[in-house]
Order: sequence, then C-alpha cells, then structure tokens
Amino acid sequence: MAASELYTKFARVWIPDPEEVWKSAELLKDYKPGDKVLLLHLEEGKDLEYCLDPKTKELPHLRNPDILVGENDLTALSYLHEPAVLHNLRVRFIDSKLIYTYCGIVLVAINPYEQLPIYGEDIINAYSGQNMGDMDPHIFAVAEEAYKQMARDERNQSIIVSGESGAGKTVSAKYAMRYFATVSGSASEANVEEKVLASNPIMESIGNAKTTRNDNSSRFGKYIEIGFDKRYRIIGANMRTYLLEKSRVVFQAEEERNYHIFYQLCASAKLPEFKMLRLGNANNFHYTKQGGSPVIEGVDDTKEMAHTRQACTLLGISESYQMGIFRILAGILHLGNVAFTSRDSDSCTIPPKHEPLSIFSDLMGVDYEEMCHWLCHRKLATATETYIKPISKLQATNARDALAKHIYAKLFSWIVDHVNQALHSAVKQHSFIGVLDIYGFETFEINSFEQFCINYANEKLQQQFNMHVFKLEQEEYMKEQIPWTLIDFYDNQPCINLIESKLGILDLLDEECKMPKGTDDTWAQKLYNTHLNKCALFEKPRLSNKAFIIQHFADKVEYQCEGFLEKNKDTVFEEQIKVLKSSKFKMLPELFQDDEKAISPTSATSSGRTALTRTPAKPTKGRPGQTAKEHKKTVGHQFRNSLHLLMETLNATTPHYVRCIKPNDFKFPFTFDEKRAVQQLRACGVLETIRISAAGFPSRWTYQEFFSRYRVLMKQKDVLSDRKQTCKNVLEKLILDKDKYQFGKTKIFFRAGQVAYLEKLRADKLRAACIRIQKTIRGWLLRKKYLRMRKAAITVQRHVRGYQARCYAKFLRRTKAATIIQKYWRMYIICRRYKIRRSATIVLQSYLRGYLARNRYRKMLREHKAVIIQKWVRGWLARRHYRRSTQAIIYLQCCFRRMMAKRELKKLKIEARSVERYKKLHIGMENKIMQLQRKVDEQNKDYKCLMEKLTNLEGIYTSETEKLRSDLERLQLSEEEAKIATGRVLSLQEEIAKLRKDLEQTQSEKKSIEERADRYKQETEQLVSSLKEENTLLKQEKETLNHLIVEQAKEMTETMEKKLVEETKQLELDLNDERLRYQNLLNEFSRLEERYDDLKEEMTLMVNVPKPGHKRTDSTHSSNESEYTFSSEIAETEDLPLRTEEPSEKKVPLDMSLFLKLQKRVTELEQEKQVMQDELDRKEEQVLRSKAKEEERPQIRGAELEYESLKRQELESENKKLKNELNELRKALSEKSAPEVTAPGAPAYRVLMEQLTSVSEELDVRKEEVLILRSQLVSQKEAIQPKDDKNTMTDSTILLEDVQKMKDKGEIAQAYIGLKETNRLLESQLQSQKRSHENEAEALRGEIQSLKEENNRQQQLLAQNLQLPPEARIEASLQHEITRLTNENLDLMEQLEKQDKTVRKLKKQLKVFAKKIGELEVGQMENISPGQIIDEPIRPVNIPRKEKDFQGMLEYKKEDEQKLVKNLILELKPRGVAVNLIPGLPAYILFMCVRHADYLNDDQKVRSLLTSTINSIKKVLKKRGDDFETVSFWLSNTCRFLHCLKQYSGEEGFMKHNTSRQNEHCLTNFDLAEYRQVLSDLAIQIYQQLVRVLENILQPMIVSGMLEHETIQGVSGVKPTGLRKRTSSIADEGTYTLDSILRQLNSFHSVLCQHGMDPELIKQVVKQMFYIVGAVTLNNLLLRKDMCSWSKGMQIRYNVSQLEEWLRDKNLMNSGAKETLEPLIQAAQLLQVKKKTDDDAEAICSMCSALTTAQIVKVLNLYTPVNEFEERVSVSFIRTIQMRLRDRKDSPQLLMDAKHIFPVTFPFNPSSLALETIQIPASLGLGFISRV
Repeated sequence: MAASELYTKFARVWIPDPEEVWKSAELLKDYKPGDKVLLLHLEEGKDLEYCLDPKTKELPHLRNPDILVGENDLTALSYLHEPAVLHNLRVRFIDSKLIYTYCGIVLVAINPYEQLPIYGEDIINAYSGQNMGDMDPHIFAVAEEAYKQMARDERNQSIIVSGESGAGKTVSAKYAMRYFATVSGSASEANVEEKVLASNPIMESIGNAKTTRNDNSSRFGKYIEIGFDKRYRIIGANMRTYLLEKSRVVFQAEEERNYHIFYQLCASAKLPEFKMLRLGNANNFHYTKQGGSPVIEGVDDTKEMAHTRQACTLLGISESYQMGIFRILAGILHLGNVAFTSRDSDSCTIPPKHEPLSIFSDLMGVDYEEMCHWLCHRKLATATETYIKPISKLQATNARDALAKHIYAKLFSWIVDHVNQALHSAVKQHSFIGVLDIYGFETFEINSFEQFCINYANEKLQQQFNMHVFKLEQEEYMKEQIPWTLIDFYDNQPCINLIESKLGILDLLDEECKMPKGTDDTWAQKLYNTHLNKCALFEKPRLSNKAFIIQHFADKVEYQCEGFLEKNKDTVFEEQIKVLKSSKFKMLPELFQDDEKAISPTSATSSGRTALTRTPAKPTKGRPGQTAKEHKKTVGHQFRNSLHLLMETLNATTPHYVRCIKPNDFKFPFTFDEKRAVQQLRACGVLETIRISAAGFPSRWTYQEFFSRYRVLMKQKDVLSDRKQTCKNVLEKLILDKDKYQFGKTKIFFRAGQVAYLEKLRADKLRAACIRIQKTIRGWLLRKKYLRMRKAAITVQRHVRGYQARCYAKFLRRTKAATIIQKYWRMYIICRRYKIRRSATIVLQSYLRGYLARNRYRKMLREHKAVIIQKWVRGWLARRHYRRSTQAIIYLQCCFRRMMAKRELKKLKIEARSVERYKKLHIGMENKIMQLQRKVDEQNKDYKCLMEKLTNLEGIYTSETEKLRSDLERLQLSEEEAKIATGRVLSLQEEIAKLRKDLEQTQSEKKSIEERADRYKQETEQLVSSLKEENTLLKQEKETLNHLIVEQAKEMTETMEKKLVEETKQLELDLNDERLRYQNLLNEFSRLEERYDDLKEEMTLMVNVPKPGHKRTDSTHSSNESEYTFSSEIAETEDLPLRTEEPSEKKVPLDMSLFLKLQKRVTELEQEKQVMQDELDRKEEQVLRSKAKEEERPQIRGAELEYESLKRQELESENKKLKNELNELRKALSEKSAPEVTAPGAPAYRVLMEQLTSVSEELDVRKEEVLILRSQLVSQKEAIQPKDDKNTMTDSTILLEDVQKMKDKGEIAQAYIGLKETNRLLESQLQSQKRSHENEAEALRGEIQSLKEENNRQQQLLAQNLQLPPEARIEASLQHEITRLTNENLDLMEQLEKQDKTVRKLKKQLKVFAKKIGELEVGQMENISPGQIIDEPIRPVNIPRKEKDFQGMLEYKKEDEQKLVKNLILELKPRGVAVNLIPGLPAYILFMCVRHADYLNDDQKVRSLLTSTINSIKKVLKKRGDDFETVSFWLSNTCRFLHCLKQYSGEEGFMKHNTSRQNEHCLTNFDLAEYRQVLSDLAIQIYQQLVRVLENILQPMIVSGMLEHETIQGVSGVKPTGLRKRTSSIADEGTYTLDSILRQLNSFHSVLCQHGMDPELIKQVVKQMFYIVGAVTLNNLLLRKDMCSWSKGMQIRYNVSQLEEWLRDKNLMNSGAKETLEPLIQAAQLLQVKKKTDDDAEAICSMCSALTTAQIVKVLNLYTPVNEFEERVSVSFIRTIQMRLRDRKDSPQLLMDAKHIFPVTFPFNPSSLALETIQIPASLGLGFISRV
C-alpha cells in the first residue's frame, strides 16, 4: 500500500513527545513522496511542522481507527507499534477500568492499586470451562487455559508471572493458584487445595516486606508446582525459591520495612504465649526501626499474625515448632540490639551482662560467655597452626549481621522444607501446573550483584519467551499451509553467553573469589581485559574503573563492581555456627544440618540474596565422598544451576505468560504514567511480541468472519456460494499487492496495516452510503418542508384575502350605515325644529284659549250659581205646596181606610173560620216571606259589601299594625265587634277615625322604633363583621391546623404503611432466607448422605464382608414412639431370631396397649355382627312386603322362614363362640405376668394374633356356609313338595303330621322349640311390618308436606311472576324451569349412579350364586333318581349377597413389600407411565397401601412401607439423577403423595375441598405429620436436583443462544479479533440458537405437564429456569467487552421478547419468571439508550433499578462501538453516574449468583380423583396386591 494512499489529509499519526512519550496529531495536508515536512494539527489545538528524518525518511506511525481502540487483544490492532500498544492499554486502564489485556499469548496485567470485585467465586465459576478468547482478559482465563491444556494435551503447564516490584506479581500468582484450588478440588478429604492456598500467608510473612514501591513486595522468587492426579484433581504441591534478599534482615532503606513476620511478632508481644520472647514495640529493635515506617496503612499486624499461625497449623506445623520459629525470629531481633565497645582500632568487647545478648542466648539455648567471645573474635587457620584474633568493632558488627542473615536464611529454608512436606502427596503425580512468581528486569541508579542475577534470569526467560512465540507463529503458518518466511527477531544468546559462558562474567567472578587476595578492582580489570572491545554488548563507563555496562534485551545497565565478590562468597564465621549447633534448643541444630558438610552457607553478608534450590519433601543426607571443592559453591554458581534447572522445567512444559505492569510509582489508583509503562513494556517483552507479530501476518480472519464484516465492499455479483472463493476475488480487487495477505486453509492472513486499510474502505463505503441516505432523507425532509411551507403560504393567502374582503365589506357596511345615520340625523334635526315651533305655537294657543275659557267659565259659574239659587227657592216653594196637599190627602185616605178596614174586619171574622181563608192567608204569608227573603238577601248583599269594604280597610291597616302586638289585639277586637254589629256603620266610622289616630301614633312609634332598630342593626352589623373577621381568622387557623393534622396523619400513615411494607418485605425476605438456608442445609445433607453411601459402598467393595449386627437406621425412620412402642420393638427385632419363651411362673401386669387393641378388635366384631343383624332385619322386611305374593306358595315361605331362623341361630352361635374365645384369651392373658409374654413378638402375643386372624377367617367361612345352607334348604323343600298338590295345607296341619311322624321325644322337643322360634319370628315380622308401614306412612306424610310446600312455593312464584312485566315474567319462568330441570337432572344422576352400583353388585352376586347353585345341582343329582329329576325340576332361587363397595385401599402381604417397591419405584419407566396412565398413579397406589395398613392399625407396616418408599426414591434419583424425566416424574409423585397424606389426614384445614366420600377415606389410626415433613424435605431435595439437571442442560445453550447467535441477521458486524479468536456469532450446525433454548423449554414444560406436576410448582420451575438464563447471560455480558454494543443490546431485547412470548403462550406470565429477566432487560436497555447528558444519566439511574452500581458502571466501561458512527461513553459521564448512584445501597458483587436456587414451596393441591375408582394396570406387575 503506497504511503500516499494512507498519509492523506485528516489521517491521524503518532509523533514522539518527551513528556507523554507519544502524542497524537492529524495531517492537514496530503503527503507526497519527497516531502520533508508534514503539516500536523495536535489534539490540544496547535499546528506543528513535523520534520522527517533526512536519513531514514521514516514517516510517523499511523494511528488505528477508533473502532479498534480498546481491544482485548493488542494483536487485533491493525497497526502494531509501540504508540498503538501504549494508547490501547491506557484507554482500557483509564477509561474502561480494565486491568487485563492480551498481547498474543501474553496477559498484560496493570496494577490498579485498588481492590476490584473481579476475583470472587462467581467470577471463577463464570470463567470455568470457557475458551480463552470467549471471555474478557483475566488471570482466571489464563489459569483455565492452562488447566484445559493439561487435561487435553496431557502435558505439564507453567504460568510465568513477571514484572517489577509492586506490579502485582504475587497477587496474580495467588489468584492463579486459588483458581486451580477452586476449580479442580482435591482428590482426597485432606483439603490439599486449602493447604496450597495456606502456603501463601506463610511465605508472604517470611518473604515479603514493605518497600518504597510496594507495601507487600516479594523479596524472593518462587516456582510452585501444583500436582494433579489422573482425574486432574489437586493432590499436592512443591515450592522452589530463588534469591532471598537477606540483607533486608539487617538493613532497610528509608520508608521501608523488614520482613512482615518481625512486625507481626512485635504486634503480638502481649499474648501470653509470647511473654517468654520478651518482645516489645518494633521501634525498640535495631533491625526493625531503620526504615522509620513500622506500620503499613490498612494492615493489622496482629490479625496477620493470627492468619500466619492458622496457616501453619493447617500445614501441619505443630505449636511447638511454631513457638520454635518465633523464638529464633525473636532471637534475631535481640541479636540486632547487641552493641560493641571498641578497645582499640583492632579489638572490641561487649558490655558485661549485656541484656540483648543474654536474651538471645536464653532464646537460642547457647552459652552466653561463648557467644560473647566469638562475636568479638575469630579463628584463623594456617597450614601449621591455628590462632584466635580479635576483630574491630566494624568487623564485629558485620559478623553479627552476617550471623543474623545466615540464621534467617536457614530458617527460611527450613520453613520451605516443611511446607513442601505438608504439600507432598503419597499419590503418584500424573501432571502438574507450575506458577513462577519471579522478579522482572531491574535497573536502578546503583546496580549491584542482586540486580545482575535478576537481569541474568530475565535474559534466560526472555530467550525462552522469544523462542516460544516464534514457535507458535511458525506452527500457525504451517497449520494454515501458507508460505513460511523467516522472521527476524532479537536473539539475546550473545548476552547470555557474555554472562554464563566460559570466561564469562560469572566464571571470572568465581575465579576471583578463589584468589586469596582477590578484590572487586582486580575482578573489574579482568573483565575489561577479557570483554572490552571484544564483545559489543560489554562496555566500560567513561568516568569509572569500578563499573561495567551490559546491553540487555530491555536496556543498558551499569553495574558497580563494589561488593560483588563478598556477596558471591557469602561467608560467615565458623565458630559462631558451631556455638549455635551446640544449642540446647533442639530445633536450632536442625537448621544447620547442611553446614556439617562445609562452611559455605547461602547467606549474604551485606545486601545479598540467596539462591535456594528445589527442596525435596524429605531432605537427603550428603555423601561423605564429596570433596570440599564441591561443597564450596558460590552464590552465582548456585543461582546459575537453579536457573538451568528452572529453564529445563519450563521448556518441558507449555508456558503461559503474565506480564505485570506498574502504572505509576506513587501507588495512585488508576493513574497511568506513560514513561514508566513504556519502560516496563520494553523490559517485559511485550513490545518484542508485537514486533514478531508485526513482522509476519498479525491480523487473521476466518473466511466467514471476513465475509460478514466486509460484505458491504462486495457487489451482488461478487457473492458466490463458496465463501472462500468470494473472499479471494474481493481481496484481489481491494488489495493489489498480493504480498500483503495470504490465504490459509481456514483463515486469511494480513500484514500489519491491511485491516486498517480495509476498515478505511469499509468506513468510506459506509460513509458514502450514509451520505447517500442522508442526502435522500434530507431531500425528502426538505421536500416535505417545502410542501408544508407551500400549503402554509396558500393558507395564509387565503386567510389574508378573506380578511381583505371582510374589511371591504365592512367598509361598505359602514358607508351605508353612515348614509343612513346622516339621513336620520337630518330628519331628526328638521323634526326637532318643527316640534319646537309647533310646541311654541301650541303654548301660545293654550294660553290664549285658557284665557278665553276662563272668561267663559266665570260667566258660566255666575249663571250656574244664579240657577242654583233659583232652584232652591223654587224647590222650597214647591215642597211647601206639596206638604200641604199631601197632609190633606192623607187625612182623607185615613178616614176612608178606617171605614174600609172596619168593613174588612167584619168579613175576616166571618171567613176566619173557613179553610180557604187559611190558604189565602198562607199564600199571602208566602209572598211576605219571599219579600222578606228578598229583603234579607239585599241586606246580606249590603252586608257583604260593607264586609268587603271593611276587610279591605282591615287589610290596609293590618299591614301597617302587624309589628305592634297591642295594636293588633285592639284591631282584632274591633274587627270582631264589626262582625257582630254589622249595622253599626257610624260607630265603625268613629272607630276608623280613632284607628287613624292610633295609626298615626303607631307610625310615629314605628319610626322611633325603626330608628332604634337601625342603630341596633348598625351596631349588630359592626359586631357581626368583627365576629366574622374573628371567625374567618379562626377558620383559617382551623384550616391550617386541620391541614397540618391531615398532612401529619398522611405522613404518619405513609410512614406506617412504608414501615409496614418494609417490615413485610423484610419478613418475607427473612422467610425466604430462612427457607433458602433450610433448603441449602437439606441439599448439603443430601450431598453428605450420598457421600456417605458412596464411602459405604467403597468400604463394602473393599472389605466385601458386611459387619455382623450392623443395620443403618434411615434418617426418615421417625414415628411417635410413646404411642406405638410395640411397633418400634418389632421393627428393631424383625431380623433377629425369636426369643426363647420365659417360664409362665413369672407374673407381670397386663400390657394395656395390647388389651386396648383387643378390645377395639372385639368392638369391631360386634359392630360387624350388628350390621349383619340389621341386614337380616331388612331382608325379613322385604319378605313381609312380598307376603301377598307368597300366599300361593306357603311351602317356599316356610322354607325361607326356616332359613332365616337358622341363619340367625348360626350367627348367634358364632357370636357366643367369639365371646367365649375372647374371655378365654383374657383369662389366659390375666394369668400371665411376665412382660415377655405380652410383649410384641412373645409366644402369647403371636398366639393371640393368630387366633384373631383365624377368628376373622372363620367368620367369613361361616357366612359362606350360611348362604350355602340356605340355598340347599330351599332346594330340598321344593324337591320334596308334590308338584300337583294345589290344595295347600296350613302350617298347623303340616306341623301336626310332622309331630305324628316324630316318635322320639328329642325330635318333639326340637320341633316345639322350632315352633316357638317361628312364633317369635312371626311376631317380630309383624312388628317390623308395622314399623315399616308406619315409616312408609311417615314418609308419605313427609312427601305430602313437601308437595304442599312446593305447591305454595309455585303459587308464590306464579303470583310474583304475574306482577312482573311480560319480558321479566318470561325470563323468571325460564330461570325457574332451568332450576327445576337441573335439580331433577341431579336427582336422576344420583339415582342412575345408585342403580349402576346396584347392577354391578347384583351381577357379581349372580355370578357367585350361579356358581354355587351349579355345585349344589351336581351334588343333588347324585342323590336323586333320574325320574325324579325329570318329573320334579328344581326351581332356581336368587339368593342376594351383601357385597362391600371398594374402599380405596390396596392390600398386600408383608413379604411382598420389596416386590411392590421394586416394581412401582425402582424398575418403573417414567415415559410409559406418563403417556399411558393417569398422572401420579404410583403416589396413589402407595397411599392406598398406606391406607390399608392404617386400617389394619399396623404401624410396623406403615413405617416399613414409608421408609422403603423414601429410600427407594432416593436410590432411583441417585442412579438416574441426571435424567430430567426421571427427576421430574418422582418430584411430581412425591408431591402428590405428600398432598394425599395431607388431604386424607383428617385435619380440618386439609378437608375443606373433599367430598363426603373422600372424607370417609381419611386415615383413622396414625398421625403421619412427621413423615409429611420427611416427604417435604425429600421433595425439596428432588426439586434442587431437578434445578441442577435443568442448569446442566441449559448452561451450554444460554451464552450461544442469547448472546452470540445473531437472531436478527446483519444487525451486528464482526469486529477484528486478535490471536485468541472468539466464538463466532454466525450459526454453524453445531452451535445453539435461541430456537434451541425455546425447544428445550417446550420439552421441559411438556414433560412437567405430562407428569401431572402441580401448576404452582411448574411456575416455580419456570421462574428458576428463566433466572438461570438471565443470570448466565448477564454474567457473560459483564465479562465480554465485545458483547457490549448497541446492536447486541437490540439482539438481547429481541431474544428476551421471544422468551416473554413463550411465557404468554404457556399462560405463565404470573409466575414471576419475567421479573427474573429484569436485570438483563435493563442491561440491554442501558446498551441502547443515549449516554451523553445529565438528563441521560438521570434516566439511566431511574431505569436501571434492578442492576447494581457496579454492574451499571461495568456495562458503561465495557460499551464498545461496533462501527465508527457510534461513540464511546465518556469518563465524565461514567463519573456522573457514579455520583448519582453513590447513595444507593446495593451489593458490591459484580456478577449474579447463577447457582442461586429460589426457595421452593409446595402449596396444598387436593385431588378430586376418587380412590375407589383407581384401576391398577397389569403393565405395572402388581398382581399380588388386591383392591379392598
């Protein structure tokens, strides 16, 4: 690919930077060949001219596309170079908080300096069994890969953990070992894995210390081999250590500490057992106070000491040895406090009775004086003599420190030996995994012998690493059959030769150590002479003659020669060692056993480390033939040998590499220092791996993945059916240079940068497609906008034009209105002017006319007055004349009338006596009366008028006088007087005048009263207003108080409700927790029980002889011992021989339980007798009812009567016999006194039980004999009677003839007795017939009464219906008719059922009687002649027999119990039972058997059957526990058995839903509540086993079906992957899909339904299945960065919707299964929502309620764009989420517990199935049991 095609405008590159190492920039202009300067734009906004190197003309490194940044594997990057690696690590570490990254075969681990929740057991379970590339990088993934390769390839493995101090090597190695211990387990019960893990605290306490770089720095290297057996379970371990830093014992730099164990001892000095050590504060000892930092923040040395002691105990180091170790360590501390006093320059002394030395001598058990002497002197030996020489103070101090270091080194070695002994296994090791925790490349300002050895070891490891990487690359190319070209890689063999070859640095160092006068200077000169200017890797510093420089693979290192010889020799004074060997403390000489060979121990003097070789489990003794030369090996020689041995071990294994990186020197959490990181990346070989990969074909794609990713670059015609050929054709077009790629068998190999180029083409194509889509959409949007604008413009125009038209019309209307107004205004003006003129004219006229009229009026008035005067004068004259004339006329009339009256009087006197006179008089009277009536009417009218007037006046005045009470009373009196004196008008007028006066007074008073009232009203109004104001204020206060009270009440109510809800939830949680804890205990118990059974079987197989007398009592064997004592005794002695009978002379009281049982049995027999007697009476009543029909056949009737009496006599004799036997038994029992006699199993007890059995059997036989006798008697009577005898004889005649024939007195007596019995029988029949008639009459009366009631009810209903409207009447009549028909139908059904039962009984009786009659006929044929047979045929007689209904019980014999259990449980096939028979049939059969045993009151049988059933079910589940159908079948049957025990227990709570028939079937004798609990526990265990089976079946499907498979094809693209390929999301034939999961769920559901499992239990199973699916899917999502994308979120939501659809189809939405998927749903939503603003953060926090904070942050950190158009989640946004969620109280655990099992409950579910209707199929092979 030409540079001009890649270095174009906007291309991003990396340029060197002195501060940030590499800085990103963007090209502002295309690069053209020959350009010397690149115009760049930096990210901080500055422009830069970047000058190219004129010699190399190398262009800067190109930056990878953003989509590739943050990849799990660095080899997945298209551009492989240092800045790309550094940037990828930084993004993962800082932005995503991911500390692990793959780099090919290397796991890069960056120390976060913070505790992360990614090492729990749930994480271990998540990585267990997974492919290394399928999960995010993790130390567990490397450990799992090593474990799988060991098992698959049967080759030993090794994990090499390296890095700087403080990089986390020890922690990584510890987690790897913990993974092996958790996953593999141990092969024995010795808990080897715990011992392996327990070695870590011990080694950390004695080998780790605080440094400036690390608080827990390992100051030695170790290689731990973890051994496995053939089943790949841990059996043991072995440890090798390298280069212990002994100088730390006597010297610590500033801010550093000595080894942890010293500070742990000082912190625990106050413990009673440590008093003898005489320790104190760490600052009191010279060896622990030099660093000035005795305390590590966050570490409690006292607790750490307890952990160390606990680990020692676990590893088998006894308390005495532990105290010995602590004594030696305390002695070292006290030795450091020993002070020397100078005598002169060449000698020194120790003060007398020096306390530190005295304590040291006491603790070590050595002589004080001797130790004091040899600390200040040394022995010199020459060829001829030996002499003692004093030493100076400095030399003595150095010798003291050397002794302390030597003791510590020996103690360290001794502890390692004992740890190895504890971890050693007697079982042969099949394979092992080694974990190497070794120091990384080190370079300091002053580098000495220790750094030289460390860097030498790293050179060897780097060489092995390079060879391994090269080998893997070569194997990959050969496997894919692509052309192999030699890759040039750095070979550090010359550097190794410089160090270890002949005349190398180590060789010259050893040679100089042998020289008597060898010094560091002479050794340096030899180095210069040998290697300077001869080896390119060796250099001499310019300003020093005591140093040298070596060019290592990582960097140049300058070593100071000072101290090399002393550290290599590692000498200590022999006399001091001899003093220690002579110690009385036994443990101390053990440390120096190796020194007996030679005084060349492995301790350094000043600051050296010691190389410890591999220590065997049992130390071997040295051979005496070895020379002294062989013994005196230098430290360098020992280290070289150990290193060679280590390399041989590593080369024999498959290595796995972990490179630990220290991100900063200040231990800041998640802070990344680029400079330090680059140094370590160069030093640990990561960049070399990148370089080797980049030299070949680092990017590799399968053909299917390449096709899926780059399908967008292909045209439709390019796509062929052959994917491989399609990819070849496309690549040839896209990349013209064929050297840039190679086609393998299954993969395409690309050179570095080619994937980025393809990604660029893909992004360009997608960008062009996006632009085209945007163009089209924008055009559509703009067209849509234009159309909307056009429509809006038209609408606006329409409205404007309308507005204008309306305005014009309004103008026209206004113009017209103005014209009209003008017209009317002008008219109004003229009219007004006219009216003014007219009114003026009229006024003038009126005044004129008034004047004229007044004149005329005055004239007329004068004339009128004159006329009046004339009228009155003329009237007076006329009246005077008229009066005179009238008086004269009246006088004349009077005289005439007097005369006429006298005449009339005479006539009247004459006519007075005649009738007509009276008539005339009467007629006159009538006229007068009429006239008077008229007058009265007129007067009444006048009165009414006056009354109306008066009433009007009263109304007028009453309205005015109503308010004054006294005036109203006077007015009422006046009204009453007016009514009485109607004619007193004048007085009324006077009273009216008075009333007017009164009215005026009252009005005046009223006015004064009104004035007072107004004043009072005003005052009242003021008072009312003030009161209203006060009332308003009070109301407001009241409302506020009420509001406060309501709010407080509401708050209190809400608080109480919340508190109640919380308490309820807490109680529910506590109940669930308690239930879960109980069920977990059951699970653990079942596991231990299975383990016990396995061990028992193994013991049986090993011993092959059962122990005599040993019988295991099952855990379910529980009953009420106090109530059934004898049953337990029988159960205990059933397998033992019968006891010998005791002498009868021994007297003991009677066993009351046995006596009560016998009494109960007698009562049952008497009840049975009473039932039979009742049956006999009923038969006799039937005979009496048919008496009329039987009169024609008296002989037959007599025979039947004789039969009935005979039957009764038989029964009475049987009853007497039974009573006699019972009395005899009681008597026999009362005479016995020994407890053995009446005890169960004793002879008397067995005899009694046998007699009871025989009595019951004899009773049945007697019943059959009575029936046979009856049939025989009837047959014989019919045979004896002559057929043609029509004149039947009476009973008395027959009897007389019989008496005459009887000659024997005995026969006569018997006949007499029979006659008496017959008479009694007839009397009883008559009485019974009378009773029956009375009963019938009573029944008829009851029927008549019921009919009357029914009639009345019908009439009432008819009356009610008649009152209803027609429609309601029809509806009511229909409802009534339906009710009546329903009742009749129910009655008919009951009658039909009774008739069916009767028909079945009669059929069975008919068969029995037909068989017996046939047998009788055969017997009679032998005694009767053939003629009689022909002449006298025998009439068949139907003899009814009482047959019992089935009682829902099954009877079996005790010896058939094992056969029952075997056929019904052990050998039963669930599939056949589920398909062909009713669900739960085995449970019903077992319960019916239990019912029969309960009916027999045989608790031994009940207990034995239940115990056998439970044990057999356990045995079946143990044998076929991995079969889902078997487990489901027995879970269903166990629950059904449990429900049956509850339903028929007789407890009211369980009998509510039973029928009356089912209530009759309840258990009567035993309370099986304890067995119900045992069965409930068994059901819980089966349920848990069912869940485990479900989990094992679903586990392989979930991740592939829910996450990896693309249900919606084409949504998610495949990103480039590195060396470790992930599982492809393309569905192959062998992969699981979502349909596979749904099919499996359907299969589970159908099996559960077929087995008749309770619906509630099915819901719980489905909920558990969905929880497993959700938890496993979410856990894998949280551990897979490639799955956290927008498209994957859509896939997950679609998959979840399919699962919800499945729940809806199965009607299981209310099972709680959907809620278990809520965390997964919210995680999928979290992947799809917008993640930018604060509002988005608030929405996420409210949405993700089912996710923990750790899970939300983890998903956001893992979110990875699949395409360039997606954006990453910013760090600030994640911090915002964390701030918002900081108050949320949730679990810090990252993963869900996929092994969690919800507590199961078994709600009571009664069965409606009647037990008596259950049929036992022959296929079950249960013919030996019978229905009862």
